[in-house]
Amino acid sequence: MHIEINTDNHINNDASVERHVRHALDGSLSRFADQVTRIEVHLRDKSADRRGGRDKQCLLEAKVEGRPPLAASDEADSLAAAITGAAKKLQRRLDHDLGRLE
Repeated sequence: MHIEINTDNHINNDASVERHVRHALDGSLSRFADQVTRIEVHLRDKSADRRGGRDKQCLLEAKVEGRPPLAASDEADSLAAAITGAAKKLQRRLDHDLGRLE
């Protein structure tokens, strides 16, 4: 499963962000590794310079072999919480959509 991380200009895409993304996705989506070929991660700070709650957003788009892409997103106070929340939502979405096929 290939993971591609995209960030806006207000988020520093450093090793800790990449590590957290990979850890969250591996933990939530490892059982789908044979079916999911690619995950695109889009991280964004909606309020940029201003302070405010729930301004960090993570959008995940999973490319599933032989199926249309599935997406899930979450907003939170911190980037880590948004990533974890979106990973859990995508896991439920994959459970639901791929479970119907079996």
